[in-house]
Amino acid sequence: MADGKPFFGAKAYKDAKVCNMMTVSELHRRYHDSTGITFSSMYPGCIADTALFREKRAWFRKGFPWFMKYVTGGYVSEKEAGERLAQVIMDPICDKSGVYWSWNGGAKTVGRWSPDGKPRGAGGSGGEIFENEQSDAVRDLPTAKKMWEYSSKLVGITS
Repeated sequence: MADGKPFFGAKAYKDAKVCNMMTVSELHRRYHDSTGITFSSMYPGCIADTALFREKRAWFRKGFPWFMKYVTGGYVSEKEAGERLAQVIMDPICDKSGVYWSWNGGAKTVGRWSPDGKPRGAGGSGGEIFENEQSDAVRDLPTAKKMWEYSSKLVGITS
């Protein structure tokens, strides 16, 4: 684990996401100005019915996608997540480097309902792309630089 503690699947996933975002941010800082390459990260949404939860109990693997679809509205299909990735690659609005992209789709504020009887809120499927703010962990420059140095050493590249 990134924090030196014993392995825990959900924490490992979160650590990997933070490290990936740090890598993209570091690539932007180091290479965007000299190459013109656009480096960005994205949150495609909660893709609740993938193998990510394969180590969870059967009731959770069945119930979590249902909960995300019908209670929170935060569910995003694999197809839509792929379409969002394609948008970040192809849409001229996404030409800006160093950005963390998200969508303000149909995720709901639990307990709040629209006149059409559906929960309401922000996130989830549908919606428009926007520049999201990276977490404090991703913006931690000393840790990002250390992570870059360790990773570079592991794969045998020099900065």
